[in-house]
Amino acid sequence: MSALDGSIVLIALPAIFRGVHLDPLAPGNIAYLLWMIMGYRLVQAVLVVTVGRLGDMYGRVRIYNSGFAVFSFASILLSFDPFDGGHGAMWLIAWRVVQAVGGSMLTANSAAILTDAFPKEQRGFALGINQVAGLAGMFIGLVAGGLLSAWDWRAVFWVNVPVGVFFTVWAYRTLRDTGRRGGGRIDWWGNITFGVGLSATLIAVTFGLQPYDGHTMGWTNPLADGLIAGGLVLLAAFVAIENRVSAPMIRLGLFRQRAFTFGNLAGLAISIGRGGMQFVLIIWLQGIWLPLHGYDYSDTPLWAGIFMLPLTAGFLAAGPVSGYLSDRLGSRGLATGGALLFGASFLGLMLLPIDFSYWIFALLIAVNGIANGMFASPNSSSIMGSVPADLRGVASGMRATFQNSGTAVSIGVFFSLMIAGLAGSLPHTLTAGLQAQGVPAHVATQVGNLPPVSSLFAAQLGVNPIQHLLQPSGSLAHLTAAQQQSLTGREFFPSLIAGPFHSGLVIVFAFGAVLALLAAIASLLRGAGPAARTPGPRRATGDALTPVTDGLTGTPRD
Repeated sequence: MSALDGSIVLIALPAIFRGVHLDPLAPGNIAYLLWMIMGYRLVQAVLVVTVGRLGDMYGRVRIYNSGFAVFSFASILLSFDPFDGGHGAMWLIAWRVVQAVGGSMLTANSAAILTDAFPKEQRGFALGINQVAGLAGMFIGLVAGGLLSAWDWRAVFWVNVPVGVFFTVWAYRTLRDTGRRGGGRIDWWGNITFGVGLSATLIAVTFGLQPYDGHTMGWTNPLADGLIAGGLVLLAAFVAIENRVSAPMIRLGLFRQRAFTFGNLAGLAISIGRGGMQFVLIIWLQGIWLPLHGYDYSDTPLWAGIFMLPLTAGFLAAGPVSGYLSDRLGSRGLATGGALLFGASFLGLMLLPIDFSYWIFALLIAVNGIANGMFASPNSSSIMGSVPADLRGVASGMRATFQNSGTAVSIGVFFSLMIAGLAGSLPHTLTAGLQAQGVPAHVATQVGNLPPVSSLFAAQLGVNPIQHLLQPSGSLAHLTAAQQQSLTGREFFPSLIAGPFHSGLVIVFAFGAVLALLAAIASLLRGAGPAARTPGPRRATGDALTPVTDGLTGTPRD
């Protein structure tokens, strides 16, 4: 439920913006669009360590159960947006932040609860199912967003309510805390410097994607530069604080564990590549491939999600199997192989033409999904198995922070690379193409010089950008019927942008392959780890051997 909501809004954005009567491509409204995407992931990246630590102190199940209630409450209020325009968008952004708080309480503690509940020889399989559930929710949200928003934009939030209410009641009645609590105090200064520092850095990414002072992006914006500098200073202060306080928010000593450190670094690299690839593939399908194959712009969000199903299927097939195998063969080989296969799929995508054969594309994204599954389950098992029992909540939160930060950063990195690739040739190509269809030179030049980010978001939102960009000038009304049909048809813009877009694709996929190689190297450096134990009737919990019980309900188990 938590992961699904990170992606379901991505596909439903066109219907949401129509529902609150807001033009998403107006110059001042790009920020609303970015915050609808980024705000949720930013909050999750910042909070998961804190709520993981609270789980260690006060009970992981207690925090986990509260997460269901907070998430469900926010979902109800999201569906009752009483405002229009910018105020309506701000209502949604604000309650998405609250929703992300509930999601953080779920994701930070779920892996820790499972690690407590399962013996070591079954832990990889259990955490593999957990990872599959989370990442499958991310991919399924792409399809669910298209289906539900076609009925009513509010339905993308309604879908959480019955699930959230049922499992809030189920969790309170069923789950029992069996892990050790660490006690201690809240590290307020550590929480503040970490939260504000990471928030400032990720907010700077949002400003960096918006045009500034005649530039295609905002990386020259003093505000973005100041936020990055200030965020890095606060994060450095956070490290200094954690080395001095008696009850730190993060035990920096955990990074002395090779499996913990290199597992998290590998996970960060993979999450940056995975998140960025997801956005790029959506834009490729919605903005170019689907219109060229006869799909209306209004239908492309839904069909983009459907055509990406092989990615989900590959992940669902490989995730549990790799978790099961990691219990018997160890994590390092599987995770390293998954990272290398992940990079190979990027190289394959880089070689595809813009107007590709779908079956080759489907095979490549299925391989990418399998690679994700091969990597995710063993990597999580390796990380969580390397930490003491009383620190599993904060360790789970730190793992989620690396993953969520990578996803948030990926949007900025991949969009920046794509925009840089488009900026060199798109203005001239767009201007010349419009003039060839009879658009006046001054109007064609004005449209051609608009920031490429507008064209990218138009493609992502399933909007015909040519019609949208020419309407304010009234130029369409003065053209012949044949010229109007050509400009506003399915093929003009995709054919026009194909060349510049392919240049950007080569850059971003090459970068993704490099990230995968770095992840494979980090995975190798984690060490072989302890050998898998033969299953037995008793397991170690803390310092004593205890009878095996059902770790979720606390009842004895044979």
